Amino acid sequence: MGNLRGKLLPPALAIVFSMLLCGVALVISGANPLSAFGAMVTQVGKGSTLVDIINSTGIYYIAALAVAIGFQMNLFNIGVEGQYRVAAVVAAVVGGSIALPPGIHTLVIIIVGALAGAAWAAIPAILKVTRGVNEVISTIMMNGLAIGLSAYLIRRDVFGELRGNNIRTPEIPESGWMPGISFGGGGTMFGFLFVAIVLGVSYWIMMNRTRFGFELRASGESATAASAGGVNAKKMILVSMLLSGAIAGLIGLPEMLGRDHTFSLNFTAGIGFSGIAIALLGRNHPGGIAFGALLWAFLDKSGLALDNVGVPREIVTIMQGSIVLSVVVAYEVVRRVELAAEQRRVGRELGTVGGAA
Repeated sequence: MGNLRGKLLPPALAIVFSMLLCGVALVISGANPLSAFGAMVTQVGKGSTLVDIINSTGIYYIAALAVAIGFQMNLFNIGVEGQYRVAAVVAAVVGGSIALPPGIHTLVIIIVGALAGAAWAAIPAILKVTRGVNEVISTIMMNGLAIGLSAYLIRRDVFGELRGNNIRTPEIPESGWMPGISFGGGGTMFGFLFVAIVLGVSYWIMMNRTRFGFELRASGESATAASAGGVNAKKMILVSMLLSGAIAGLIGLPEMLGRDHTFSLNFTAGIGFSGIAIALLGRNHPGGIAFGALLWAFLDKSGLALDNVGVPREIVTIMQGSIVLSVVVAYEVVRRVELAAEQRRVGRELGTVGGAA
């Protein structure tokens, strides 16, 4: 029970604190917090908002899983943002230039995306293993390179084409699309959501039921101790970064295979950075990450209603930022409280603090 409380209480405290902080900000700006929060809740039942939230939840979930694998190894893979952009444009180029039977075509695009993401993540991984380059620095630099590379690849004289006012890759044939579940006027749920669920289950099994997962967590806790136990720490760094990059390579595919069928200049950006926050919020647990992704998607999509009540939509950004900051503080507070409680319990059992209790 104490372990469960330690996992659930910090996110709950963080969410409550962020709501209070945003409420204060709204009052200072002259807005009504109840009206703002009420508009966000009621927005869920309007139009395609609910389906949009579900679709975004799946995308954020994949991004957070990619980050969480690195966190388990005590690696800070900030390069998820660049990895999924490079993977998306490569997958779009390949998917739009081949003709295969339905299903196989889609599978090839998914494999290409995963391999491209892993290949892009391999660069900072090799630098980390061979030269000791900090992955934070190298992945940040790789993000900048990814933006430039993706823009270059969709130039008209490379792989891109001009459609209207937008430059994009050739459209993926229908044989490469992934069908979703239509709710009529309520929108269409991406079929890739089920892939996200499979990834979450596989991640849990890998981390909790396999030797590789044990070695990964052990290396993250203490590389020295893991090496003493026969674990090759450098190999674990390389493998975990490749896995993280492979999953990151799938982030852009739900929209590409389920709606856009191409990569363009206005392709969704910033998902990789959101994945970092969601992984922190979910404490690298697949269930906690799912909750964090759902909350993040709710704030993103329901925040559109704030303009209707005269509240700046930037309040959503404030709430998301305060959640990230407060969840870190909340975990530390809860950890110290539980540590103090455990010390008192041991003291009572040893008879050293019986009277003081």
